[in-house]
Amino acid sequence: MSELDTSVTILPKSILDTDLYKLTMQQAVLHHFPDTQATYRFTHRDKDVFFTRACFERLKTALPHFSELSLTDVEREWLKSACPYFTPAYLDYLSTYRFKPEQVHLEFVPRRPGSEEGRIEIEAVGPWVDAIFWEVPLMATLSEIYFTTVDKDWSDDGQAELAYAKGKTLLEAGCAISEFGTRRRRSYHVQDIVVGMLVQAERDFPGRGKVTGTSNVHLARKYGLTPVGTIAHEWFMGIATMKGYEHANGIAMDLWEAVYPKVLLIALTDTFSTKAFFQDFDVARARRWRGLRQDSGDPFTFAAQARDAYTKLGVDYHDKTIIYSDALDLEKALKLRKQCTEIGFIPSFGIGTYLTNDYRSLSSGGKERSKALNMVIKLASVDGKPCIKISDDLMKNTGDLETVHRVKDIFGLPK
Repeated sequence: MSELDTSVTILPKSILDTDLYKLTMQQAVLHHFPDTQATYRFTHRDKDVFFTRACFERLKTALPHFSELSLTDVEREWLKSACPYFTPAYLDYLSTYRFKPEQVHLEFVPRRPGSEEGRIEIEAVGPWVDAIFWEVPLMATLSEIYFTTVDKDWSDDGQAELAYAKGKTLLEAGCAISEFGTRRRRSYHVQDIVVGMLVQAERDFPGRGKVTGTSNVHLARKYGLTPVGTIAHEWFMGIATMKGYEHANGIAMDLWEAVYPKVLLIALTDTFSTKAFFQDFDVARARRWRGLRQDSGDPFTFAAQARDAYTKLGVDYHDKTIIYSDALDLEKALKLRKQCTEIGFIPSFGIGTYLTNDYRSLSSGGKERSKALNMVIKLASVDGKPCIKISDDLMKNTGDLETVHRVKDIFGLPK
């Protein structure tokens, strides 16, 4: 059982204890949409897993302390060097940025009257440039609170060895891997262990695969790694809501390039389905953008689909990267590397929950999984208009159903 004192207030370790794409998107929103208002909403997908009132109260107690986080002078200087695509104007903004806890609305909804178990509802509401920063640290904090308050049937014993073994296997197979596990980590402590063990495995097995970095900016600084990440679905979702859906992917890519010319050009394809994405992927964009990220649907069909799209445009794809980032484990990553390489792309892997929340329950003697929370925080609206996401799991839609159906009609997708 975890021995962490449940009276301890759990908080991110730094304002940079978040994923890089929150910073890159925050700079892009600051540049293009500084006055846009937004709402982010929490969803817990496992309907048979419940929070407790005590868990909710710990989250509620932690929330006001987020305002104490700020960028230090040392962190700013490191960002300036490690991420030269951040402008002085953005670094000035980030230096003055403070979380505003009043933007976050929390509610506990009991399973039945008087029950100590139930759902937690979370909304973050405010200027998009502010609200965009809440997602990752809120989820990481809630996960750690849950696993020190509700589910304590686990132990950190063996996590270092497990992370090292996974890293060794992937690196020996020639995989390029990034650690993507901040949002659903069991704790900051285990993510720290994981990143350290991946670094150690690369030192012990040089010249094969590569640890390309971590999405966690704070841990990238701690371990001398490259912080990695570009765009998330919310960029495409928000722009589609404001600019229209028919050419939302192209508009979103062009607005991104206006902020990041020649860097951070990995396109996320599945916000409204990869089919819809490739309708806006013209020759010029295909040549400029360095590669694609696969994040939903069947990953084993993606490389062939991408090959066909590039070939149709007459663009050589052999120097293009595909980053796989959807629910990866060792077996899937190794098979995808083989297939992707044979087709002719450069494969890379962003591995999250499998690294930072892979546990077994103590009560089962290590035979049964201690499952991570299956949760998301998604952009729900901009300027009062609903945002939606379809993805390549075409029956798993997010957001207003009427808008989902309208967008599926636009792109010719099944309902």
